[in-house]
Amino acid sequence: MTALTADTLTDLIRRSMPDAVVEAQDLRGDGAHFSVAVVSLAFEGLSRIEQHRKVYQALAGHVDDGSLHAIQIKTALPADGA
Repeated sequence: MTALTADTLTDLIRRSMPDAVVEAQDLRGDGAHFSVAVVSLAFEGLSRIEQHRKVYQALAGHVDDGSLHAIQIKTALPADGA
């Protein structure tokens, strides 16, 4: 398991959603507990749960291997003004 960085999370999410504006923060400085805010047109027509699933899918390898222990996710569409 490798400790993650906010930049790594941002890159992974942008690979999945190229238009995304991503703000990631390491909450404890341990590379395992993060907060991310993602604004993307890819969320159009999706419920909040589906939007969060889309973010999880972008990070799946790191969730599955245990390197990402906890994540707080905030999602929005560009039109939401976020």
